[in-house]
Amino acid sequence: MDETTDPYRAATGDTAPEPQAATAPAPQAYESWRPDEDIDSHTIKQEEGEPLIGDIVDAIRTVFDPEIPVNIYDLGLIYAIDSRKDGSVKIEMTLTAPGCPVAEDIPIWVRDAVVKVDGTTDIDVEIVWDPPWEPSMMTDYAKIELGIY
Repeated sequence: MDETTDPYRAATGDTAPEPQAATAPAPQAYESWRPDEDIDSHTIKQEEGEPLIGDIVDAIRTVFDPEIPVNIYDLGLIYAIDSRKDGSVKIEMTLTAPGCPVAEDIPIWVRDAVVKVDGTTDIDVEIVWDPPWEPSMMTDYAKIELGIY
């Protein structure tokens, strides 16, 4: 539409060019977005030749706190992952609160998820309370999912 066919533009003498439609591709849905720095925000040790840490993280991301609709990795509950050449994996994690009703179950869920990763053998999941979990430990993805970003 130009100034001769747009009554507002004709009445105001607006001669600015019409805005152009955006040509950038549509962004991906945030459900599939994973910031690159996610893995770097956790303590992760990987020896050459052992199970891929990315596969372990992907397995952990299948475990959810039943009270919060975000996986425990993005919630920031995983403090450390130590993966060895012999396939053993040690995971240090916490819970959102000491009185979590599934405190005994979540480490089992994590172990059961990680043991499915090719090359893993012995999975040790330890609950730690230091430092205490707080919402600032969540990834941007979790904050977006929970609507607090």
